[in-house]
Amino acid sequence: MAGKKRIKRIAVMTGGGDCPGLNAVIRAVTKTAISRYGIEVWGIEDGFLGLIEGRMHPLQYEDVSNILTVGGTILGSCNKSNPFAFHVSAGKGTRKKDVSDICVHNLEHNRIDALICIGGDGTMASASAFAKKGVTVMGVPKTIDNDLWGTEVTFGFNTAVNTAADALDKVHTTASSHHRVMIVEVMGRYAGWIALYAGAASGADVILIPEIPYRFDAIAEYIQARSKKGKRFSIIAVAEGAKPEGGQAFVAKILKDSPDPIRLGGISAVLAEQLETLTGQSCRAVILGHVQRGGSPCPYDRTLATQFGHHVVELLAKGKRNRLVVIKNGQLDSIPLHQAAGRIKTVPKNHPLVLAAKAVNTSFGV
Repeated sequence: MAGKKRIKRIAVMTGGGDCPGLNAVIRAVTKTAISRYGIEVWGIEDGFLGLIEGRMHPLQYEDVSNILTVGGTILGSCNKSNPFAFHVSAGKGTRKKDVSDICVHNLEHNRIDALICIGGDGTMASASAFAKKGVTVMGVPKTIDNDLWGTEVTFGFNTAVNTAADALDKVHTTASSHHRVMIVEVMGRYAGWIALYAGAASGADVILIPEIPYRFDAIAEYIQARSKKGKRFSIIAVAEGAKPEGGQAFVAKILKDSPDPIRLGGISAVLAEQLETLTGQSCRAVILGHVQRGGSPCPYDRTLATQFGHHVVELLAKGKRNRLVVIKNGQLDSIPLHQAAGRIKTVPKNHPLVLAAKAVNTSFGV
């Protein structure tokens, strides 16, 4: 599959966790390829697991009609199947095995000329590794966390922010009624994009993100100062990866069979207990969890995903290989796939929204 030969058949897959907007990309890729270039499109089922097991099928134009607004992915996904470190049975346990050659064989057996991988940093790391094995690979940036390096924004992020901001809006009334501190924990892994944008959009009093380690006493003092001014409730938006000064992020569990075994979470409960002791105010914790991944994509994500899906096929048709489609300076662009492999984009401490939030007296716990 190496080289610049004409692309006749492509395969598309969704890797890692699901995300609003995946179907919009699949739709745009399939319709652009078929109607504009006469390229056949195959769908790989359940991400890299389907590629390992050889589960793929042709996608017709009609198969992707009426899926633009539908959440999830019609192809299925899997976040536990790294082809270069795949867990296989070994006695009573498992061991890691490189099964990437099986994947290459399955692609060649089905006469796939190019593979389009829709995913985040982990997916792009595997995609880049396949490119080194001679597979023609293209990447489309997907993650609600918005932490994929090289692009200003990923599809799925805005929908997740909408969901998180709506939850923060709703806890305002119950916090006010009961004079409580309400702590809403959002996803994001090691990046604070969702917490920052949802917190700022909902007017959260405190925003805690991994990039700015917090102090319990600073948060407590801020809440008490609000109380003295007659503000008898406070709203805290906290990223699951936020951590105290000199401390570590809170780990909910470890999944040994996953390429990314550490699952963060639980910080909101710890904060609620600590702050209730320090402030004497009633504190409650809410963990949004996977609700942020679900539902219909917002209009912005539908249109962004459509542009990404169309652009990646256009790049292939123009002879571009092993690229990741991105947004740079507000415009569609692409970068070498290997540049984004295994890298994450975090929130700069001087990000304009951080500065704006501080200017309206939002605390970051410092």
